[in-house]
This record gives sequence, structure tokens and C-alpha cells, in this order.
Amino acid sequence: MDLEAVRTFVAVADSGRFQLAAADLSITQQAVSKRIAALERAVGVRLFTRAPRGAELTIDGQAFLPHARELLRSAERAVASLRPGSRPLRVDVINSRGAASSLMRGFHRAHPGIDLDVMMLFGIETAVTAIRSGEIDASFRAVPAPGHPLPEDIESVRALDEPLQLLVGSDHALAGARSVTVAELAGHRIWMPGIAPGTEWGAYYDDLVAEFGLTIEATGPNFGSDALLDTIADTPALATFMGEDTRLVWPADHGLRRIPVTDPVPVYPHSLLWHRDNPHPALTTLHTHLSATTADHGAEGTWAPAWASSR
Repeated sequence: MDLEAVRTFVAVADSGRFQLAAADLSITQQAVSKRIAALERAVGVRLFTRAPRGAELTIDGQAFLPHARELLRSAERAVASLRPGSRPLRVDVINSRGAASSLMRGFHRAHPGIDLDVMMLFGIETAVTAIRSGEIDASFRAVPAPGHPLPEDIESVRALDEPLQLLVGSDHALAGARSVTVAELAGHRIWMPGIAPGTEWGAYYDDLVAEFGLTIEATGPNFGSDALLDTIADTPALATFMGEDTRLVWPADHGLRRIPVTDPVPVYPHSLLWHRDNPHPALTTLHTHLSATTADHGAEGTWAPAWASSR
């Protein structure tokens, strides 16, 4: 349905005269007549009758008027939702319990007046496609992962290096250690069923294994973090990696231990991605917040894949 014809219909209904409606809309009276005639053909009924005092609504016109007003209000809301700053800032994070989610919670506390939509997309290709289409404004990813170069219109900045920790049960051989070196992990079974081939986190752990000769198993279905914690607690031979900023809660009788990994400290390199032409004003605020609240990346004594973006 032609919204300009609907707008003209409402103007005529409110003024009662085609001439007054034309003046209100800054068009000719002939243009008003053509729009009304086209709308009547589209809906299949007469909307006005000519009367000595102007144009009067027919019964059908009276029935259509409140819907016409709502159509115009819906159009206004739709346009307003596309104006930068009038809609929420839409940010993608890998998961709801990790470092990127923590960063966004901190951003929200610091800037409660900025509306946020936080979502979780699968994989960097999906995230980049969503950024380029305007579905989201930004994404936290490890980039540029092998096989996933960033398009020229996508900007990125290294936002946070998150140290990895080892998570073990109380009966694991390393359960009593205050810290463990990467070399000491050789020969231990590290189980991570959430690693998916072709993803940026899959590329990260592939490089970690190749660099330090570790054994990481991604076998079995991924039933989520609760099932992973249960298995680690019940299986002395298994351990898993967890980001330092990952927030999980487990039953007290699990007796799980989080152990820092050192010499070097493996860090997961989170970068913020966005489209260079995205005009949302809150993006600048997010950049400034991250610059002020996150530590410098590439610190001495840490390790990240050679492909991790340093921008």
C-alpha cells in the first residue's frame, strides 16, 4: 500500500477538503485527487463522497481511518528505529559467561543510558556477515583466524587478552598446584568438546597444541558447561581450559580447582570488529570505554597465535 496515498487520505479526512489537504502536504489539488483515486482502486471501495461542504468519509472510509493512522505511526517508528542512536547498540559475544560478556556488562554499568542488545552468533564468518548487513553493530572475535581474512570494510582493534586457566577435579594429579607451566601440561588429557572445526577458537587451540605439544580432545557431544564441569569433577584423568574471566558456578562437592597457566601465559586474543561506515554514536563510546578499562595486549610472558591481530 502506498504510504503517501494513505498520508493524503488522512490529510483529507482531517481537513474535510481536497484543497486544504493539498496545502498541508505542499502538493497540488490534482495530485491529491490522483492519490485518493489510486488508493480507492487499491482497496476496492469508495473512501470519500463529494458534498457541498467538501469531502465526507464514506462508511468504508470511516472504518479505514484508524488503520490508516496506525499505518503512518508504524512507518514513523520503523524509520526511527534505523536512526543511529535511537536504537540499541547490537553487539555479538561468543558466549554469555565469557570475557566479552563481562566487558559488555562493565560497559553497561558505566553507561546505563545506552540501550544494548547482546547476542551470540556462531563463528566469525556469521559475525562478519551480520556486521556487513547491519544486523549487528560490533562483535568480539579472535581475528584474523586462518582462512578468515577480514574484508576491507571491517575494522578491528585488539580489546582484551584473556589468560587461560586449567580446570581440574580434586583427584587430578595437578589439583594441588598453585600454578602450572605449559610444559607441565604435556601428556595430560585436556577435554574441550566445545571446539568446532573451522571456527576462530578452533584455530586458536590448533596453534596452541602445535606450539606446545599438548593433547586436546574435542570428542563427544557438547552438552554445555554444566555437563563439562560434572565430567571434569568425576574424572581424575581429565582437565579442561577456561578463560580467567569466565564466570561459572558449580556445586561445592565438585571440588574443582582453577589453576593459572604460566611460562608463557596462553592468552585468548579478543578483538572488537565493526563496519567502518557504521554511524551508531555508541560505538565511539564503546571504543573509549575499552581503551580505558582493558590492559595492553601482547604483554611480556604471554603467548597468542602469530595470526592474532595486533591492531
